[in-house]
Amino acid sequence: MSDTGTSIDLGRDTLPDLAPEIVRPAYDLARVARGIVHLGLGGFHRAHMARYTHELMGLDPAALEFGILGVGLMPGDRAMIESLEPQDALYTLVEREGADETATVIGSLAGVLFAGETSAALLDAIDDSATRIVSLTVTENGYCLDPATKKLDPEHPLVRADLAEPARPRSAIGVLVEALRRRREAGRPAFTPLTCDNIQGNGHVLQAAVLAHARLTDERLADWLEAEVAFPSTMVDRITPRTIPADGAWLERRYGLRDRWPVVCERFTQWVIEDRFPAGRPAWERVGAQFVEDVVPYEVMKLRLLNASHLAVSGLGRLAGFATIDESMADRRIAGVMSAMMDRETGPTLPPVPGIDLATYKRTLVARFSNTAIKDTVDRVNTDAPLNVLLDPIRDRLKADAPLDLLALALAAWLYRVRGEDERGQPIEVRHPLADLMREKAAEGGPDPAPLLSIRPLFGELGEDPSLVEPVRRWLGLLYGSGISATLDAAAEISRTTA
Repeated sequence: MSDTGTSIDLGRDTLPDLAPEIVRPAYDLARVARGIVHLGLGGFHRAHMARYTHELMGLDPAALEFGILGVGLMPGDRAMIESLEPQDALYTLVEREGADETATVIGSLAGVLFAGETSAALLDAIDDSATRIVSLTVTENGYCLDPATKKLDPEHPLVRADLAEPARPRSAIGVLVEALRRRREAGRPAFTPLTCDNIQGNGHVLQAAVLAHARLTDERLADWLEAEVAFPSTMVDRITPRTIPADGAWLERRYGLRDRWPVVCERFTQWVIEDRFPAGRPAWERVGAQFVEDVVPYEVMKLRLLNASHLAVSGLGRLAGFATIDESMADRRIAGVMSAMMDRETGPTLPPVPGIDLATYKRTLVARFSNTAIKDTVDRVNTDAPLNVLLDPIRDRLKADAPLDLLALALAAWLYRVRGEDERGQPIEVRHPLADLMREKAAEGGPDPAPLLSIRPLFGELGEDPSLVEPVRRWLGLLYGSGISATLDAAAEISRTTA
């Protein structure tokens, strides 16, 4: 807090006046120049990639050329952008583990931009030759994919809008295509599109979407993109709850700092990246990022162990009436399901992961989910986690003719939740493009999962496999007939048995 005991508004001019406990940028903010444009500025990016870049800028002056323009693409992003602008794009990152915390002012954003109404200024920024990387955290929905095929959906409303006005794209994929088209026509090198979204094979998925979008209008452009543009895959990991008003209020009480949109996250962080950046990149390896030839083993490990477990815990926790992940993990039955599922069902589907002790990794996940300092809500995880984090390991277990009792339980909890109310009749908000259809099918089937599993954009042919349908039917029937507590008791018995 300032010497006068009053609160201080965050900005470049007020940095010298901040409480001494707050860590400030160890570099000249005036020298931060844009070299990266990030689509989908949100809490995760600001806790992860922007944090790595900020830390590197304090060690390596060359990194100052890779300042980040943070871009909001969705209407809901406007509030964050308008909050960061008066703060000179600075924000406070609070990293917590138990009672231990660190507050750091992050200075790696070279600016912010709202592009939810027009992409003109965004395209101009990407067109600047200084921009060497365009990164994304837009969630799987932002890729305009067909849910069943995981390929670009040409009938998606945003894609149709892009095709109607290619020079004024609305989707993230359309922005990349138009920006790369401009580079090609100007005879300048391509930038590197870098996805940081939780999608298996995210670089390959992004490349396929970009190429498919381009081929809808210009085959020669698509051929050039395929030959000249690198799409490295990544694995990203840091639990970052959504910012809530209480975070800003706490920051002001604790440190006397008014930050309109701080970020709170756990201490743990991991970033594994394929090293394919023809236009150059920051030396992120100097601050803990791991560059590899093939990110797949690390990515599968994270999706199968962390993300599948997260969705299982959040689904069961929501039905049990818990608000946060750590509260859910305090129920030993839910924590037992998570550990047993990793050991017996999701863990065995992993390829070898170089340099990783999987037993230690799994223990770390249990500790991270149980971190009482990170109030990550079950609703956030249920909304953000794609269903495929459960379906992909289920497919592998079915191919191996292996049991999937606990994965089936996690899927049954998901199916029960999407009916839109818990067993007490209290409403559950379901945010999903197919929410109305899911509620209709849940009402039709009740304890029978068949109607929900027949939604082909979600389940494809998997929903017809009796080896999945039957265990899901048993769990769903127990949820409807006996309730969540009895279901968790039954799950606890299975979790305690020897595999």
